[in-house]
Amino acid sequence: MKRARRAAPGPLPVLGLLLLGALPGLWTVLLRREAAALPEPRPPPGQPPGRWGWARSPAARGEAGGGGGQKTFRTLLAVPAAATGREERDGEERLAVTDSPPPADTASPVERGIFWSRELEEQVPPGFAAEEAAAWLSAARAARVASLERGGCGRSSNRLARLSDGSRACVRYGINPEQIQGEALSYHLAGVLGMQERLPPMALALVEARGRQWEPVREELRGSHWAEGAVVSLTRWVDNLTAVVAPAPWGDEPGAGRRLQPLSAGELVGLPPSQLVELVQWSDLILFDYLTANFDRLVSNLFSLQWDPRVMRRATSNLLRGPDGGLVFMDNEAGLVHGYRLLAMWDPYNEPLLRSVCVFREGTARRVAELHRRRSAAAELRRRYRAREPLWARLGFLSERQAELLQARVDFVHRHIAHCRAQ
Repeated sequence: MKRARRAAPGPLPVLGLLLLGALPGLWTVLLRREAAALPEPRPPPGQPPGRWGWARSPAARGEAGGGGGQKTFRTLLAVPAAATGREERDGEERLAVTDSPPPADTASPVERGIFWSRELEEQVPPGFAAEEAAAWLSAARAARVASLERGGCGRSSNRLARLSDGSRACVRYGINPEQIQGEALSYHLAGVLGMQERLPPMALALVEARGRQWEPVREELRGSHWAEGAVVSLTRWVDNLTAVVAPAPWGDEPGAGRRLQPLSAGELVGLPPSQLVELVQWSDLILFDYLTANFDRLVSNLFSLQWDPRVMRRATSNLLRGPDGGLVFMDNEAGLVHGYRLLAMWDPYNEPLLRSVCVFREGTARRVAELHRRRSAAAELRRRYRAREPLWARLGFLSERQAELLQARVDFVHRHIAHCRAQ
């Protein structure tokens, strides 16, 4: 008996099975074409790629691909990408930034590439107003010293004086006269540069145990071991000052011997206003310390990195912050005279520090340009010093060589500003 054979399938069922198997691939192709036709999503207007949750590559963020590596100063100045989420408010779905609101309407902190904006400069605390400083100096010169106390004014040879008008002053007695001379000349150079409001008012005084000013503290003078006829400085005492730690890009990068990268306009996007206001003051401070060759502030911290890698995260020497947030440039006795004697030792730190700043107060840059054009830095300083300090002749002025060094440093700062402008 023959077994019945099954009939072979016709062509139509076979074609149907083939089409059914091809459907997933066809569906994928259609989806890809549809996605390609849609416009590419873009970040919110005015925001650079990578802000407000939009991804950037590690190279675009200044990070090493793969494993991190040491951060650069540019990375330290960049605001970390904010964590984002979705929130629904009044029926609308909005992009929520958990760290801070996007500064879409915030004016740029920099004008014409290298100058702090006027709006930002207006937010800088006023410091010691010229009229207020002049009034205190006049009163301090006329007042008698009611008492002298140890502590609170630096070296053990210094004293905290209470004056007969009720005010207080730090009396600084230099290890040698050039320190008091440097303190006085630095104070008046700050006036030439238009930044004297950042320094507490300072006057010179002559120590005379039998004189009217010092008679009430004759016994204390004997215990101080101050020389009769010595010139000391009286600096206005300021209450409620606090320590200052250097901000990025100077304070957060570990390791010694690193190359400081310029603080430039491109690094400031997204920084909070309070940090920008402080950076305005730091730009003046670093320029001022370069001109005076002051090594007893941030430069000394940089020097100490070779044995203390965390020193930049500690308080900066001779720099304090007032209750209103304004920086106070204290104890400038290492400037000019003393600093100029030690240029070979400290300029390898002072010069890179200056180069780390490429944003300036326009008024400061204008004054530097004028001193450069006229070659009048020493002459302007001498004129101001002689007009405003009655005891200037007791300490004298810069030597001819020191005057040349001051002008050369003004010229160097001017060239650096021009270099920043050309970039």
